[in-house]
Order: sequence, then structure tokens, then C-alpha cells
Amino acid sequence: MTPSHRRRPAPADAGEATGALARGREAYARREWRDAYEQLSRADEAAPLGGDDLERLAWSAALLGRDDAMLSVMERTWQAHLDAGRTLRAARLAFWIGFRLFGLGEHGRAGGWLGRSAQLVEREGGDTPERGYLLLPEAHRRLGSGDPDGAREIAHEAAETGDRLGDVDLATLARSIEGRALLRMGRHDEGLAVLDLAMLPATRDGLSPVVTGLVYCSVIDCCRSVYALARAQEWTAVLAEWCDAQPQLATFTGTCRVHRSEILQLRGDWPAATDEVRRAVERFSGYDAADAAGATLYQKAELHRLRGEHAEAEEAYREASRHGREPQPGLALLRLAQGKLDAAAAAIRQVTAATEDPLARTRFLPAAVEILLAAGDREGARAAAADLEAIAGPVRNEVLDAMAAHARGALRLADGDPRGAVEPLRAAFATWQHVGAPYLAARVRVLIGGACRQLGDADGAGLEHAAARAVFRDLGAATDLARVDALAGDAARERPFGLTPRELEVLRLVASGKTNRAISEALHLSEKTVDRHVSNIFNKLDVSTRAAATAFAYRRQLV
Repeated sequence: MTPSHRRRPAPADAGEATGALARGREAYARREWRDAYEQLSRADEAAPLGGDDLERLAWSAALLGRDDAMLSVMERTWQAHLDAGRTLRAARLAFWIGFRLFGLGEHGRAGGWLGRSAQLVEREGGDTPERGYLLLPEAHRRLGSGDPDGAREIAHEAAETGDRLGDVDLATLARSIEGRALLRMGRHDEGLAVLDLAMLPATRDGLSPVVTGLVYCSVIDCCRSVYALARAQEWTAVLAEWCDAQPQLATFTGTCRVHRSEILQLRGDWPAATDEVRRAVERFSGYDAADAAGATLYQKAELHRLRGEHAEAEEAYREASRHGREPQPGLALLRLAQGKLDAAAAAIRQVTAATEDPLARTRFLPAAVEILLAAGDREGARAAAADLEAIAGPVRNEVLDAMAAHARGALRLADGDPRGAVEPLRAAFATWQHVGAPYLAARVRVLIGGACRQLGDADGAGLEHAAARAVFRDLGAATDLARVDALAGDAARERPFGLTPRELEVLRLVASGKTNRAISEALHLSEKTVDRHVSNIFNKLDVSTRAAATAFAYRRQLV
């Protein structure tokens, strides 16, 4: 099929072609990718472009998400460089063709082009950046096959090659792989430091546009994977600025919006998070197409689930799965919200058992604790909580520590140890407040309220649940709101007419004819405390005498 950039009408004359070429170059320099693509294509229709302008046309197509056009033009560019004797430039183009084909899942063609690149590099000989670029696919392969140490060594060698030969794109791409490998090895501080180093040239506009986008997305994904939320938020804001400064950019903007949506959701701005998802759906194209589609649909499903929109959530999870995105733990949590405990438990057990990477398991373990406790599998929940503790311990990350503390507190509460549950739950609450995650903080407050209630602190329970309810109401978290309202209803049934358990006990003794002094002796309270309880009882029952309180108690069957 004829590439789309070859189907445009030819310019009327050579003057117009020259003008189109000049306008295309100027638009490319201004990073106006659509204008550059259209003008350079017009010029190419009149007379085949030279190697440099063909590269501009190819990268413009890439940044518009037009993979077919990009690959077609790159192949022409590769041939043009070969014909002109520019062997290393041809080798680099062959690398990028192979790199992109790997991203598209065409591994056979990708391997062929990388092989061509390697042949050209060997033919030319010498210490060249192209030799360093060819190390990157092997580093990726090692990382994917469970050999992060080997990946780190190869990526480090490629980064040194880029530094030595002054190729910033190469050095930065290599460091993004090296940092990811260090994270996989559990060396989180080192890995994040390498990723920070990789980001410096990106923020200084020192990289080519495609490499800038690739590095931004890779680093943000790495930060999210190890719960470095502050870094993820910082780099996402920088990526957003970079994307917004190029209104004609299509590639990378979908991924950018997904990241922004996740951060807005965490911060409690769900309407804005939903809007970012809606806009991300329009950007499934280019280098980030497959990943962005699956991630966006999963994020869309999460927002539906949290708002209690179960049918919409179910469809979005299924669509995310069709795009290759694991729909768990969201789908299992949806089943929990639907009351389908067996399905929820089976799904979360399966995905947790199938996930070997420790950090990847942390995505599922908090949901496993919640679901298995609800399903009555106390031992399964205990194992999931212990697993989370074991992973969080060596990492020294406040978010992972909060997740582990939340699980530990929930388990102790379920075990009938409310006093032991309070400390880890309050620690988790403090962290979620500190990182600005109101929904997660409110969910912990529901459990703290439950612990207070079991300890006989009805007022404390009421305050915790009321605070959580206000957050759920403001966010539109329908399922959580219904749950906390149900807890409040249970408390009201346990506290008739607003009486605390202690006040109800005092009322029954009043109705039996005991004086305040006799009540204080019976309950081992000071007489002053009993006086206060009796006064509160009168106020709550709207009576003014002991006789009226007694009559009320008998009439309402409180004794």
C-alpha cells in the first residue's frame, strides 16, 4: 500500500516545492510536528528529499503517532545514507527501525534490522555511538528474562560509551535502563539516583524529542513501580509541561494523561482525573499506543469502581484486558463491592500466586488482605499481610510501610485485637495524610473507628466515621459511603437514642432505683462521673427527673 505521505497532490512548481521544504524545516525546528510533516511531504512529492530532510520527515511522523509512515520513510532514509556512503548514519537508522518494530511486537523484522545495523557497525569498525546503541536491545532482553544484574552491566557500558563519545541520547537511554535494572535488584536508592541523572538532559531540552518522551515515560513508570510518589508527581508535572508545549504532539501525550489522572485520583480530584482519562482515550497512538490504551482503560475502570458505577467499571476492565493490561486487582475489588466474595477471592489468589516479582506483588497484596478477610479466609489474609511486611521491610519506603501497616491493623482488628490495631492504623493514616491521599486516609479512618467502637469509645468511633464519611461524600465514593453509613446504622442500633454503652448501663441502674452513690460503687466510678452520665442521659432522653427517665426506659424496653 502506498504510504499516506506519498498520496498528497504535488506542488504546482519548483518554487512552491522549495517553499514547502523551507516551511517544513522551520516547523520542525519549532516542534510543530503536523505542519512539519505536511510541508516536508509536499516537498517530497515534488522531488525526493535528501537524507537529512527525510530524517526530519520520519521523526515528524513518529511524533504524530504515524508508525507506518515513519517506518517507510526511515527505510528510504537508511537507503539514502547507504547510497551516499554514510554507513554509521545508516546503521543508526537501522537501529531505530528495529527498536520501533520491537515495540510494535514484530520481533522477526526487528531482529533483521538490528542485524543490518550490527553488520554496518562492524564494517565501519572503531569506537562509535552506534556500537553503544546496539547494546540497548540486549539490556532490554536481559531485563525481561529476569537477569537485572546482566542488564545493568550492559546498560552501564552503553551509558559510558555515550558519555565518552558525547552522545547524550545514548547515555540517557542507557541510564534509564540501568536505573530500572537497579530497582529490580532491590537497590532502590541507587536506581532512583541513576534515574534522576537520566532526567537532567531531558529537563534541559538536551535530547532529541523521541528520546525525551521515552525517557520521561520510562522514569515515571519506574518511580511508580517502587512507590516513589513524590518523584513520580514531580516528573509527571514536567512531562505534562513538555507535552503541553507541543500542541501538535500526539505520541506520549496519552501516557502523560494517564499518569496525571492517577496522581489527581490520589490527591482526591476525581473529576479532573476523569477528564484526563477521557482526553487520554483520544491519544492511543505512536510509541506509547499499546501501553497507553491498556493503562488508560484500567484507570477509567478504577474511577468507575470507586464511584460505585459497577457496570461501567466492568466493561472498562474487560477492555483493558483486551489491550493486554492485567485487570487485577481492580476487577477483584469490583467483585468484592458486588458481594461476589468467592469470585473476588479466587481472582486475587490467582494473580498473587502468579506474580513472582516482589514489587509487582505489592500491587495485589493490599487487595488480597481486604478481600480474603471479607471472604473469611483469615489465614490467607495473614499470609498476604506477612508477605507485604517482608517486602516493605528492607525497602524503607513510607508508602510501602503505610500499606503494610494498614494490612497489619486490619488483620489485628479482624482477630479481635482492637487495641493492637490502633497503632499501625494511625501510622498508615499519618502517611496517607502526609502524601496527600484523602481517599486512602479515609479508608483507614473507617478501620480506626471500628477499633474505637470495639474498645467502647463510641464518641471516638463516631468522630472517625463522620470524618471518613465527609471525604467519601465529597469524592463521590458511593460504595465506601454506603459502607460507612451501614456502620453508622449499626452503631445507632447499638446506641439507642444516642446513649453510649456506659450511659445505657447507668440508666438501667437508675431505673432499678439506685442512687448515684450506689451506681458509682457498682461500676467503680467516681460519683462525679456518674453525675455527668446521669445529666447526659436526661439531655439525650429529653427528661428532667429520675422517675421520667425510668418510665422512658421501661416504655422503650431499654431495661
